[in-house]
This record gives sequence, structure tokens and C-alpha cells, in this order.
Amino acid sequence: MATRKSDVIALFDVDGTLTMPRLKAKDDMIAFLKDLRSKIMVGMVGGSDLVKQKEQLGDDVLQMFDYAFSENGLVAFKDGEPLASQDIQSFLGEENLKKLINFILHYIADLDIPIKRGTFIEFRKGMLNVSPIGRNCSHQERCEFEVYDKEHKVREKFVAILEEKFKDLGLKYSIGGQISFDVFPIGWDKTYCLKFVDHVPTIHFFGDKTYEGGNDFEIFTSDRTVGHTVVSPEDTMQQCKSLFF
Repeated sequence: MATRKSDVIALFDVDGTLTMPRLKAKDDMIAFLKDLRSKIMVGMVGGSDLVKQKEQLGDDVLQMFDYAFSENGLVAFKDGEPLASQDIQSFLGEENLKKLINFILHYIADLDIPIKRGTFIEFRKGMLNVSPIGRNCSHQERCEFEVYDKEHKVREKFVAILEEKFKDLGLKYSIGGQISFDVFPIGWDKTYCLKFVDHVPTIHFFGDKTYEGGNDFEIFTSDRTVGHTVVSPEDTMQQCKSLFF
């Protein structure tokens, strides 16, 4: 049996890369990741919190990877054990955080889009996740909003206004998934996780939102990674098989 390479790690985005957006990983992907981990080191980095990552990848998600990064790595695990964590509350302070949240809620209240549901702001440990339609929408409504947003640029316009309004807070805005965008301090994008694997000589990253403004862009273009754009979980497996098998 070939020895596993410890000088190479493959880091994977979750939505659109290991799973379809917000859906559970298929059995063939779970089996593939286990097989891949026998050959090289494997890691996962997503913008969602650990609860959502468990919903998509399974309750044993921390045991599936050498490194697991929730919220872009602001909550980090190695070999299933906590490694480090950071929070946006301490960074911004309560007064600035309250001003930002109040403005976002007022903006969404005045926003004229086809439907709205609930949970427009999700407060995570390292970021705010903002959804104009609301995270409580159904899967069909999520897909319909994605199509609507591509035409009307709802999230793009929202982000531009926040960038101007709160330009002194040192925040970054990243559009990801189908219905939302993340708000976090500059430098707290997915490149944040790289500090934990910097000892690994070769770091491959696989993601679908690798275009400028997408939440995979910074890590995809980092000097420390070999970036790969994928279009589906099946594409992810095919590219990896060509590279590592």
C-alpha cells in the first residue's frame, strides 16, 4: 500500500464543491473523500458554522478531515479537536456592530424583491451572514432568488452600499452561495485558514466561487495555494482523480 503524502493537502469549499448548495453530500462523495485521505492530507473550509457543515457532511465531519475550518477558519479543528477561534464581536465592539445590524435590517425592510421569508441576518462567531430573501426560504425559493439576483444584482448593490457606508470599519463583504453574503473583518476571508496549514509545502484549493467578489476568490488566488475552479461535486471528484490517483 502506498504511503500517504504528508507534504500535500487538498482544501475543499463545501457548497457547490463537495455538495450542492445547502444539500447533503452524496454517498459517493463521502467514500471519495475517505479514499483521497488515504493518499494525501485533506481539509475543508467553508463560510458556514459547524452546525450547518454537520447537516451537509454528517455528524462525523470533524473526523473526515485532517483539518476542518468553519466560518473561513475562524473556528478551526485539527484531527477532530479544537485548534483556535476568533469572533467579530470583539473586533467591532458593540456600538459599531449595532449600527451595522440596524442599517442592514432597515435596508432589507425597504428592499422590493419578489418574496421575503425570515432570518435576514445570521450572527456567526466570526462574521455576519446577510440574506435579502431570508435564510428560512425553501430550496425552490432559494433557487428562484439566485436566478433573480443574477439579473437584478440585489446582493451586489447591497454590498456596494455597505462598503461606502461603513468604509471605516475595516470590513470585507463576500458574496457566496445562492441567497446571501458574508460580512467579516478584512483578512478574515478563507485565506485565514492558511495559517494553520502553512507548514504543508503544497496546498491545493478547490472551489466554485473563485471569481472576483466570490467567497473563494482570495484563497483561490493566494500565492500559497494551487487553485482549482470546479462546477459541481462530480467535477471536484474528477479533477482530484486526475491529480492524485
